[in-house]
Amino acid sequence: MTEQSADRPAGRRYSGRTSAERVQQRRTALLDAALELFGTQGYAAGTVKQLCGIAGLTERYFYESFRDREACLATLYDETTAQLRERTVAALGTAGSRLDDVITAGLAAFIGYLTEDPRRARVVLIEVVGVSARMEQRRHGVLRDYAELVAGLWAAARAQPLPERSRLTCVTVVGGVNHLLVDWLMDGRTTDPDDLVTVCANVFAAVRATDPALADEI
Repeated sequence: MTEQSADRPAGRRYSGRTSAERVQQRRTALLDAALELFGTQGYAAGTVKQLCGIAGLTERYFYESFRDREACLATLYDETTAQLRERTVAALGTAGSRLDDVITAGLAAFIGYLTEDPRRARVVLIEVVGVSARMEQRRHGVLRDYAELVAGLWAAARAQPLPERSRLTCVTVVGGVNHLLVDWLMDGRTTDPDDLVTVCANVFAAVRATDPALADEI
């Protein structure tokens, strides 16, 4: 029995897997291929044929899971950023009560997830930029989500809402972390990720200490 065989009735098992399980397996293989292709050669240079070649599937099975190449990139981006957020939030919950420690733990998890596999960083930070208006909305939504996450941490530490000026400050520092990682990628990944965490933690602490709406109450 081959992957090219005609679809079987849902629920029946072939090679120990149901039809739905085989569809999911093919989808996973295509996303793994997309991470490799887009994360090394780039989205613009990658084709559906190349994706299927890496996944070991015919193009028919690509369109079983994705409308087009952009839809594949969007799914890869959504799943990668979801895993990134999950790891970041988990780190925040185990860092203790000091705000600086919480922020540093979150930064270490965030930066660690992207730098331990530079393909993830390239897809999340570079390859999705400017692809389409829809993709830009996705990317903006992720950045905005992290800005709101940081604002929530600071507001909780002060037990009061943050004013608009401080929310904009959170957008600024999150954008700074994003661009520092872009610079790390473009500069050949020569900087130790631990140094990136230290730099970002110092920036967050400095902003919090100088902005009255973010500074710790003593």
